[in-house]
Amino acid sequence: MSRIRRLLVANRGEIASRVMRTARAMDIACVAVHSDPDADAPFVADADEAVRLPGSTPAETYLDVGRIIAAARATGADAVHPGYGFLSENAGFARACAAEGLVFVGPSPEAIESMGSKIAAKDLMSRAGVPVLPGVTVTDSTDLAAAAAEVGFPVLVKAAFGGGGRGMRVVRDPASLAAAVAGARREAASAFGDGTVFLEHYVEAPRHVEVQIFGDAHGNVVGLFERECSIQRRYQKIIEEAPSPAVDDSLRAELTAAAVAAGKAIGYVGAGTVEFVLAPDGRFFFLEVNTRLQVEHPVTELVTGLDLVRLQLLVAEGRPLPAEVLTAELRGHAVEARLYAENVAAGFLPVSGTLHRFAVPALPGVRVDAGVADGSVVSTFYDPMLAKVIAYGPTREDACRTLARALADARLHGVTTNRDLLVGILREAEFLAGDIDTGYLTRHDAATLSTPDTVPAVHAVAAALAGQAARRVAAEVLTTLPPGFRNVPSEAQVTTFESAEVRYTQTRAWVDGEELPELRIVRVEPARVELEVAGVRRVCHVHQVGTVFYVDSPLGASELVERPRFPDPDAVAHVGSLLAPMPGSVVSVAVAEGDHVVRGAAVVVLEAMKMEHTVHAPADGVVSAIEVAVGQQVDTGAVLAVIDEEDA
Repeated sequence: MSRIRRLLVANRGEIASRVMRTARAMDIACVAVHSDPDADAPFVADADEAVRLPGSTPAETYLDVGRIIAAARATGADAVHPGYGFLSENAGFARACAAEGLVFVGPSPEAIESMGSKIAAKDLMSRAGVPVLPGVTVTDSTDLAAAAAEVGFPVLVKAAFGGGGRGMRVVRDPASLAAAVAGARREAASAFGDGTVFLEHYVEAPRHVEVQIFGDAHGNVVGLFERECSIQRRYQKIIEEAPSPAVDDSLRAELTAAAVAAGKAIGYVGAGTVEFVLAPDGRFFFLEVNTRLQVEHPVTELVTGLDLVRLQLLVAEGRPLPAEVLTAELRGHAVEARLYAENVAAGFLPVSGTLHRFAVPALPGVRVDAGVADGSVVSTFYDPMLAKVIAYGPTREDACRTLARALADARLHGVTTNRDLLVGILREAEFLAGDIDTGYLTRHDAATLSTPDTVPAVHAVAAALAGQAARRVAAEVLTTLPPGFRNVPSEAQVTTFESAEVRYTQTRAWVDGEELPELRIVRVEPARVELEVAGVRRVCHVHQVGTVFYVDSPLGASELVERPRFPDPDAVAHVGSLLAPMPGSVVSVAVAEGDHVVRGAAVVVLEAMKMEHTVHAPADGVVSAIEVAVGQQVDTGAVLAVIDEEDA
């Protein structure tokens, strides 16, 4: 056994901070590596030492094996923790660490490699007695009709390598099979460099259930119970919990036995997850093994009382699994929500910008694993997850209630998030009853689940009054006069926001012409406004950043942008301007100035956070200006092109 003394964390964001928190508690010095956009990120400050990886893109930084190995060498690190994503399941990286004499905190390169191909993994699991879905690998000579008949409709076309929903199609009838296979192969080749796909029987209304396993170098492999991960958008989990509401003791024993058999079949050492699809009739089938720590590992930690990162480091030092792991018990319930910077109403488009405030209330039983803090900049280069908020309680209902309240009361200012969707799900009857599957967000409209995007009149008045109070605080004369004071009452004061016009005096207020009934202004401060309307008293917390007001109250959270009294005419976009719907990099410009385009034609393609978005022509017309070039970074709202609509 060799004690780890200095650990390089080859990752970023919340998982880097999470690993360092445990490592430092074990008296292990921590080294961070960071890209240029991450230079001031919280995880860099959490480390004892940090090494810059010049560049911005993942390929230049967190995926560059040579630079990471060089950083370990330069700092005298004796071990590397890969976190999740990036190089965490890269067998070549694990081998490079070993060649350099570095301990790789994870399974062997051979174990990683054996699970790299979904086709080979399924064959191996089938031989180990783990239930697998019927499937057929597609080659150039495959008779697709016969293969699909053998598998049984509906059929799922899947990429053999990679994941995240890419190279995946559901086919319900033979007529659309060939086109689906061709499309999946193209997408898989583009995303993963290998166009191999296979056909697999598609389970209708399945649950996504996974089992946490842990192995050591002394032959022990144990299961640490299951997690329910069925609430997904774009094939990515957003709410996870442990245990699953659909799994009883008997099914849990079967799932755990299958997961342990899978781990033993590949000689697994370290933390891993065996994923299953669970059919409505209780049958389950192998999906894949994630040879790393999962994003959702905190729910397992909370229901077992174990620190999985600590166990990873102990196993990496060559120690056997402690007794408390071998005899672990399931206690209580934990639910995790992934908080993303994204616009749910716009189809989950990623969002970037400065996070002016990030505060989640420290309620009993709430844990926050965050990669951000006040002032953090959310860039377009990486996954838009801001934090994981986890709640623990004696029952599932307790955990859901606590998590919903913590999210609802969080102050998240500066970037649009999926917070309202998460709260809506946690309070929805079907979810609370545990009647969920991977199609939950196709049955339930995400926009409907989210809080309506309207600004309460009380919030508009509070923002206007807080702005006036801030100006009074900054005033150098007549500092004792209250806002809006007049010797002779005359016209009401006016504050115009993009979403509302507020007129107010010292005792009355109107929003878009409608007067707030029985208004009593109790207290007005720049950051706190207390109002009583129709006998109901509420406190509104106001945070002003430039011309933007963020208001939080029991009515929810609002963002109001104040319009200038004298707007700059040059700041108004030309009629016909196509604006960027999200921040990102321009990967393609499909037209040129002077081109005639028809409604729906592709004009510009943007890419951000591994996702492409095509901006289409809104009407027939002529391209009068192209304002961007390939490779250029643009912000949300930037003018991409101008199309002069043709006279009908």
